[in-house]
Amino acid sequence: MLYIFGGLPGTGKTTLARHLARVTNAMHLRIDTIEQALRENGGMVNGTEGYVVAYRVAADNLALGLSVVADSVNPLGITRAAWRKVATDARVPFVEIEIICSDPNAHRARVEERKTDIEGLTLPTWEKVMQRHYEMWTTPHLVIDTAGQTVSASAEMLERALGL
Repeated sequence: MLYIFGGLPGTGKTTLARHLARVTNAMHLRIDTIEQALRENGGMVNGTEGYVVAYRVAADNLALGLSVVADSVNPLGITRAAWRKVATDARVPFVEIEIICSDPNAHRARVEERKTDIEGLTLPTWEKVMQRHYEMWTTPHLVIDTAGQTVSASAEMLERALGL
């Protein structure tokens, strides 16, 4: 199974992706980790580089029979289509999951208060998050709204939505 996450920074996406990886014993594949590793080793990250690496790593692991949780902002229809193609090519089912925080004040507070867990990664400011190009989803997908909920409540909502 390929679990395709998306959502703006600060919505709780990585927290829920990690939770899902733990409860399903899936591989957690995080674009931020890949892109930071590329930067640290002199690589350019101007757009799709981290995603392209992730698509290949996901395909390798799906071919081994492992489930993969793909954790990224996934802001464009083209990136979402590419993830679906990874699953289709591997002949595995997939589910797309958008994580949102519908309370702008809570979302802003999360963005401004959070700390990185990836050494050297500079997190985006609230202004950068709001300026980010993020296309509306046009395919069927789950939406988990983390506003006004504890992490545990959001994780339970995700598990219920996935039938776990």
